[in-house]
Amino acid sequence: MSWFNPADVGYAARAKLADLGHGARLFVRLVALLGASLRRFGLVRDQIHFLGNYSLAIIAVSGLFVGFVLGLQGYYTLQRYGTSEALGLLVALSLVRELGPVVTALLFAGRAGTALTAEIGLMKAGEQLSAMEMMAVDPVQRILAPRFWAGVVVMPLLAAVFSAVGILGGWAVGVVMIGIDTGAFWGQMQGGVDVWRDVGNGVVKSFVFGVTVTFIALLQGFQAQPTPEGVSRATTRTVVVASLAVLGLDFTLTALMFSI
Repeated sequence: MSWFNPADVGYAARAKLADLGHGARLFVRLVALLGASLRRFGLVRDQIHFLGNYSLAIIAVSGLFVGFVLGLQGYYTLQRYGTSEALGLLVALSLVRELGPVVTALLFAGRAGTALTAEIGLMKAGEQLSAMEMMAVDPVQRILAPRFWAGVVVMPLLAAVFSAVGILGGWAVGVVMIGIDTGAFWGQMQGGVDVWRDVGNGVVKSFVFGVTVTFIALLQGFQAQPTPEGVSRATTRTVVVASLAVLGLDFTLTALMFSI
């Protein structure tokens, strides 16, 4: 008997297409529910606090140590060419263009994304979503949409905090520890960082990553099997799929931004 069965391949392909179609419909619904979410902004506000405030510590600490490393590595690299005064510019561009949005998105996927997936998955396993449907309450509008838009709002703010704390970490290493002139550090940064091209690119990236990571987390939780094993697998898939999506989108967005 042959190990290759065309029927199995067709069934798997059809199942994947069905999942893609379900995900696309859910995304369109979440975008269309922006007005309804704003009318009940208290739900979005609570989720902003849940996703943002509880992720702030890991974002700030990670940004500080990334700034430390950039300060050390950047100084010893620039020192070879006699341009160590440009350390502030190097740290700022590295953070606001690339490391700030990307590392924040990866940390956000590991901290907030898994929490969203587990929460939605447990609500599904406990038949709370089914109970809401029986009471004529739309679970997508009541549960998923506020969390989606809260993630979209929170992600750029966390990326800004990461970059700001990272720059302070680079300043602490370069100016306080190594002894670079503080005027040169901030002056090179102020003269070399363009608000629209550099900072704006980072904001666009963080917004796209926020949409992507939050949607993947909600979709995995909403499609999870209503069992403890199903919820655990969905949580794992959230981290894997969201991380790969962030890295792939980062390359795509960077290529598009440098070509414009």
